[in-house]
Amino acid sequence: MKEMVLANGSKLKYECGGAYCYLPCFEINGIEADYHDFGTKEDIDPENAPEYGCGNMKFLPTECEKKVLEKYGITEKEYNQICKELDCLSFGSCGWCE
Repeated sequence: MKEMVLANGSKLKYECGGAYCYLPCFEINGIEADYHDFGTKEDIDPENAPEYGCGNMKFLPTECEKKVLEKYGITEKEYNQICKELDCLSFGSCGWCE
């Protein structure tokens, strides 16, 4: 579990899951958060993936939206910090789903 105070005082708490591709805990300022508000996870190399696995899983941040800033009470700078932390969802190749 990682807990940190962001640039303007907001609080981030998260844990990258043991199965790589999920967050068992993701909170911003005490609000249960959804990584989809910050980007997507995509296999950018599916042709090299093992059967029932990923070739190269990456977290791809999306543009900051005002509704997301308001939802979590964060600034654009903090949004960008969170996106950097969510890079833990980028793990490359994996065959755990086999």
